[in-house]
Amino acid sequence: MTTYLLVKYVHVTTVVLSLTGFFLRGILMMRESPLLGARWIKVLPHVNDTVLLAAALSMAAMSGQYPFVVDWVTAKVLGVIAYIILGALALRDASTRQMRVVCWLASMAVFGWIVSVALSRQAAGFFAPLLQAAGY
Repeated sequence: MTTYLLVKYVHVTTVVLSLTGFFLRGILMMRESPLLGARWIKVLPHVNDTVLLAAALSMAAMSGQYPFVVDWVTAKVLGVIAYIILGALALRDASTRQMRVVCWLASMAVFGWIVSVALSRQAAGFFAPLLQAAGY
């Protein structure tokens, strides 16, 4: 197995763990569970996301595909920023429970779009067929 492939597997695994953890924390938020305030629930996602980021940066360096050079990588980075902002609103910063739920759903939709960008290697991700049908 090549080093790149190993790093890719680490990246994909941490992506799955990140979404799973975020989904579960969203359920806890909607149920107003005190478990959401547990230290390990607050720390573990940061550990996972640090490994995810390290793997992503390693793959970018190994492949020579960088943000602002390769359009689909740029799209992923901008999507991750949107996901982080929406996730922060969903789990702590939005003023109402309804707004937190909306931000939680929106952040999961953005996450899905990020994955579609990665799989298709097209900046539009799952919007590409719609843009093509519209003549773009």
